[in-house]
Amino acid sequence: MEDMGKLRVGVILGGMSSEREVSLNSGRNVHDNLDRETFEPIPIFMDGEGRLWILSWQLISQNTTTDITERLEKEARRISYEGLKEEIDFAFISLHGKYGEDGCLQGLLELLGIPYTGPGVLASALGMDKHLQQMILRAAGIGVPESSLIREEAWRNDREGVIQTLRDRFGFPIFTKPPREGSSIGVTLVRNEDSLVRGIEEALKWDRAVLVEEALDGLEFSSIILEEAGELHALELTEITPQSDYFTYDDKYMPGRCRKFTPPKNIAPEAVEAIKKEAVHAFRALGFRSYGRIDGFYLKDGRILITDPNSSSGMAPSSFFFEQAACAGMLPAMIIGRLIENALIIHREKNGPL
Repeated sequence: MEDMGKLRVGVILGGMSSEREVSLNSGRNVHDNLDRETFEPIPIFMDGEGRLWILSWQLISQNTTTDITERLEKEARRISYEGLKEEIDFAFISLHGKYGEDGCLQGLLELLGIPYTGPGVLASALGMDKHLQQMILRAAGIGVPESSLIREEAWRNDREGVIQTLRDRFGFPIFTKPPREGSSIGVTLVRNEDSLVRGIEEALKWDRAVLVEEALDGLEFSSIILEEAGELHALELTEITPQSDYFTYDDKYMPGRCRKFTPPKNIAPEAVEAIKKEAVHAFRALGFRSYGRIDGFYLKDGRILITDPNSSSGMAPSSFFFEQAACAGMLPAMIIGRLIENALIIHREKNGPL
């Protein structure tokens, strides 16, 4: 029987993007760590076709989204988009990537009148588009990598011209990446013209354009930003030392593939404070709300470049989010509860869509 004193929190996980497995790990961990004294967790799975299902407890523990999908018809309950409001009071968005983190789901929740974690439609969309992010951040006086956007049409119509332009502007090494993917999916470290062709073709498997960026020489960092009572503050900074030449998908999610230092090991305290200040600046410039993760590089010449602002964050047990919260003395249940409470305040105070 439903406890009317508890907030029904729909933890939305899975999804239609290339990051569905990452989403499953995040959502499962959020679900497991919700304080049962205050919240009633309701796991809601979005399948590969965008349909929503309320999962049984047996399914939430399954290893992959494929495992779950194969059992949905018999062991889960299908719900409509319109029926979502009858099932939950609040949406904890644990989807990553396209259709979940890019404004699509946020727009649906706005129409249904369901408060949710993270920013609204526009800021969520910006949080997924690396090219537009850089334009906004650069205009706000925030350092970003040198880059160039190559449209698919330009590449198909004048491949040699594109190669010549990129070679003249950047040289090698450079990175190619789809502008609207996360978790380093579709990213290639390009060292010569042959790998440039392969890198562009790989990125075009995921989007209709390719973002070409300079390779950076410095220390990589990640900063979690929280919004509380209208104020923004950064948690403790994490320094990232991947095993590979760059922070690959495997480095991010495979055990033992990356060393993370929270607080940083090789960044001086005064530089750490400058990085946090710049991360908050980027969060505000992009219109993020509630919380977010701002990634970047601290270069050898002392410059701070923001490379990947995220309007949400992965929430697997070993994520930056929980490492940095632990440095502030917050257990997973505590920080998750604070995110929900802060988001409820933000939505109560909004005027129109968030």
